[in-house]
Amino acid sequence: MTARFVTGVVLAAGSSRRLGTAKQLLPYRNTTVLGATLDVVRACAFDQVVVTLGGAAAAIRQQVDLAGLEVAMADDFGAGCSSSLRSALRLVDPRSAGIVLMLGDQPGQSAATIGRLIREGTTAAITVCRYHDGVGHPFWLSRSVFGELTRMHGDKAVWKIIDSGRVTVSRLDVDAPVPLDVDTWDDYERLRAATSP
Repeated sequence: MTARFVTGVVLAAGSSRRLGTAKQLLPYRNTTVLGATLDVVRACAFDQVVVTLGGAAAAIRQQVDLAGLEVAMADDFGAGCSSSLRSALRLVDPRSAGIVLMLGDQPGQSAATIGRLIREGTTAAITVCRYHDGVGHPFWLSRSVFGELTRMHGDKAVWKIIDSGRVTVSRLDVDAPVPLDVDTWDDYERLRAATSP
């Protein structure tokens, strides 16, 4: 365990417009895409975990085990990831030094990578993972940037802060490709193919 109080935040409020069905509930391994992501999260040394729901929230509550997690409802989830993140930040424990931000449609995220980020990346304002083929989640966002995060709007809000040059961004090198996320049916098929025996 880290000596700092760390909150995990999983963004899972999307409406899956490009897929036409809730990507969070697509079958994956012996659970769902979101269920598998939360299995990884539960294997990590978080002091608190917040999951954001919006689109398909009722179905997700019925089909995905959310026990032990705090749920933030993103009522304006159609306005992009920034609204979902603002909903999550309202539930972050006051003791928390910051959040590890993860995507609910990336079940291939590694508990080992998340563990390294918690141990090695939480002294910076922002730490991102630098994979073989680019930068990707999970991200560490310290409490010092929460104010800026709450003022952002639309999609890619966190990326805008990372790319702005206003905040020093540290990088954690990861010996792997960026984890696949599911936005289209082709993405889903690639994810299933990458994890098939």
